[in-house]
Amino acid sequence: MELRNIVTFLKVAEMRNFSKAAEKLGYSQSTITIQIQQLEKELGTQLFERIGKGVTLTEQGKAFIFHANEIIRVTNKAIVSTKANDSTKDTDVIAGTLRIGSVESVSTAILPDILLQFHHAHPKVEIVVNTTGRDALIDLVRNNTIDLFFTLEKKINVPGLKRTILREEKIIFVAPTHYAIPYKEKVKLEDIVNMPFLLTEQGESYRYELERLLSDKDIEMKPILEISNTETIIHLVEKGMGISFLPLFSAQTSIEKGKLSQIQTDIPAIYMWSQLFYHKNKWITPQMSAFISVAQDFFKTGT
Repeated sequence: MELRNIVTFLKVAEMRNFSKAAEKLGYSQSTITIQIQQLEKELGTQLFERIGKGVTLTEQGKAFIFHANEIIRVTNKAIVSTKANDSTKDTDVIAGTLRIGSVESVSTAILPDILLQFHHAHPKVEIVVNTTGRDALIDLVRNNTIDLFFTLEKKINVPGLKRTILREEKIIFVAPTHYAIPYKEKVKLEDIVNMPFLLTEQGESYRYELERLLSDKDIEMKPILEISNTETIIHLVEKGMGISFLPLFSAQTSIEKGKLSQIQTDIPAIYMWSQLFYHKNKWITPQMSAFISVAQDFFKTGT
């Protein structure tokens, strides 16, 4: 079984398109087709359904992804182990590529500081960051498209993935400081939702928790703005456009500068957890191990 055919299979599975995979790998489309046909012949099964210009994995193809990633993992481990035993190499320098996925709130408020610390310690590592929703990130980890992913939500166990780093994060209502002055006492939830609200898009974990609380009380909320970027929300709230419901770590700097204030409400405090995941069967590369260590230190110290 040719290793290059397995690499090609994983790239086609990622891109869902033969021509795009060919472009990424530097092959012609006909070469990609031949390699996949060779692999399918060796395995005795069809790996892709060809529909129009795109392709989708068959059930057999989905099952083979795990084994394909395992083959690549073992191969890479053998290469690195061999290099580590070469006395002519500088084994103290970590290099290579690190692929990280993150939900929006973490990527804008926490991830930049971790990346900066990691880069200072390991400048030879190329870092690629993918920002999207939690479910999409889980698929990317399972397909070996990314190495690690950050999420912010209630404690979860994801089949096939390992979790590291747990830090409790408080979610709060924030408003421009001048807007919040009249609300020094606790505000009823039914009163606060009548204010102009700026919210993250539906599907964000802490927004879902807010909607659950509102539903329990038969309260409806109609935000004036929905946007995935929490940094944009904070800027608009600072300028007086309305109030929002965000992780404390996202708003902390603006609160310390006096631009935002927290509005206390009559509902119990809401908490989520910062969590980092990777595939349970993935070989932990030196760059992954180093990043996890930097991230763990960051969450322990809070800096």
